[in-house]
Amino acid sequence: MTRFRLKLTFTILILISFVLLLLGGFFAKVLERSYMETLSDLLRKEALLIAEAVHDPSIYNNNEKLRERVYDFTQSTEARVTVINAKGEVLSDTNHDPSDMENHSNRPEFISAMKGETAMAMRFSDTLGYQMMYISTPIKQNGMVVGVVRSAMSMESITDTIHSMWYSLLTGLLVTVLIGSLISARIASSITKPIEEITRVARNITQRQYESRVRLKASDEIGQLASAINFMASSLEQQMYEISENQQRLSGVLTNMTSGVIFVTESRRIMLVNPAVEKLLGTAGQDLVGKLHIEAGKNFVLSQSIDKCIDTGEKMREEIHIYYPEERILDVNLAPYINFKGEKKGVVTVLHDITEIRRLEKMRSEFVANVSHELRTPITSIKGFTETLLDGAMQDEELCRNFLQIISEESERLFRLIREILDLSKIEQKRIVINMTEVNINKLVEGTASLLQEQIQRKGLRFIMPAAKDVTMISDRDCMNQILLNLITNAVAYTPEGGTVKVEVSKDEQNVTIVVADTGIGIPEGDIPRIFERFYRVDKARSRDSGGTGLGLAIVKHLIDALHGEIAVQSEEGRGTTFILVFPLDK
Repeated sequence: MTRFRLKLTFTILILISFVLLLLGGFFAKVLERSYMETLSDLLRKEALLIAEAVHDPSIYNNNEKLRERVYDFTQSTEARVTVINAKGEVLSDTNHDPSDMENHSNRPEFISAMKGETAMAMRFSDTLGYQMMYISTPIKQNGMVVGVVRSAMSMESITDTIHSMWYSLLTGLLVTVLIGSLISARIASSITKPIEEITRVARNITQRQYESRVRLKASDEIGQLASAINFMASSLEQQMYEISENQQRLSGVLTNMTSGVIFVTESRRIMLVNPAVEKLLGTAGQDLVGKLHIEAGKNFVLSQSIDKCIDTGEKMREEIHIYYPEERILDVNLAPYINFKGEKKGVVTVLHDITEIRRLEKMRSEFVANVSHELRTPITSIKGFTETLLDGAMQDEELCRNFLQIISEESERLFRLIREILDLSKIEQKRIVINMTEVNINKLVEGTASLLQEQIQRKGLRFIMPAAKDVTMISDRDCMNQILLNLITNAVAYTPEGGTVKVEVSKDEQNVTIVVADTGIGIPEGDIPRIFERFYRVDKARSRDSGGTGLGLAIVKHLIDALHGEIAVQSEEGRGTTFILVFPLDK
């Protein structure tokens, strides 16, 4: 903007100087012409007057009288007067001796005057040595031209006057330029400062400083421009705030969505992904953006669906399987992105991970099947033995007693199954009431061992009680009792005759640790992750023979979670299983 100010200042100065020079030159020429005309008129009148005064033959032919008469007329003037006869000889001259002067017959003013005309000439005088103006008038006697009166004046004074005038003009021009420079600088500043202010605000706006405003109070066109800039800045500030808020909301939504979102342009390149996509596809966002979806997604079915949506412009929904970085089932919703002109500019793809939903659906289906199977077995037994009794087996007392014993056991088994299903349902729905009291773990283990004493003795098992005494913790007594009962019951049930079941309890500053170990049949490594599922059995036949329902470990897992504890399993097939329970003391 400084360059513009200087340019504007110099433009105004040049314009002023040009106008002053033009006007000065014009007036100088006018003055010079006026001065020359006045001088020539004066010399002409003087020459005419002298010619009239000396035309008398008595004076004209007498050199002495002629000089006296000429002197009388020129003593009060600075003009040089010369009287020349018809032959060009100088008869009288106010500045020089006529005898020393050359013949003037060849002078242009003399030649014109001899023709009866008043003539003017300007030339350099060899006699005087400077520029002269000559006015010649004929001297007539009886209508005949007998000589010439020439009046002359030096041009030196005129030249000096003109030079003086030009000097004054240039001095005035210089003064005017100095004053004009100050005025033009002030004018340029008054014009450029608002523009600089407007430029500053415009530059700040481009740098996203939307709070900048033009500080001007002028009411002219620049003031109106400043008001328009301020209104634009205010509008932009509001719009950018709204855009920023919308971007923050969109970013927050996309970032916290559990579903993956991918935006693919019409050129098949990925332009936007959210963190959920990175987790689903196992690739960082910066490695996905800008790439073709077929190379970034690493799934042919997904890429095929995106291409189809781009080509057809129709909404689609697909269920696909991906196998990298891990196997998942995705519910994919695809919709074309249409801009305000109605043009297809890409596809918005939303990925829902429904792996867990499908797993739960499968578990629910298996649960229904398992419940039906588990209920059918005792009900079938009860129904069969009851029908046998009704058909006449009641007459045989021993056979009747055996059948009734079986019916009683199956009824007990059915009751236990229903009770555990209801208990598990309560625990999963968090409808159980947790009563936190001080619990002595050793006493719970002793109580459980007493309940199972008959089975332990029948199988000849060695049951090792905890070495530590009176280990207590704040927990729910019923929950802890059910946890220990299930784990120790399983240990006793799946340990062959002559085996060992060991319970260890320890306590430190942070946790209480309970270990239930046996030397039983063990669990295959591939089945360990699933043993806490409902109705899951490693060996279905053997589990059913042992009286288990397949719900015990599922109940244990949910109860431990309710008490904020953790459970881990270590097992080797054929060598036994160890359950490790850890409960924090600061829960």
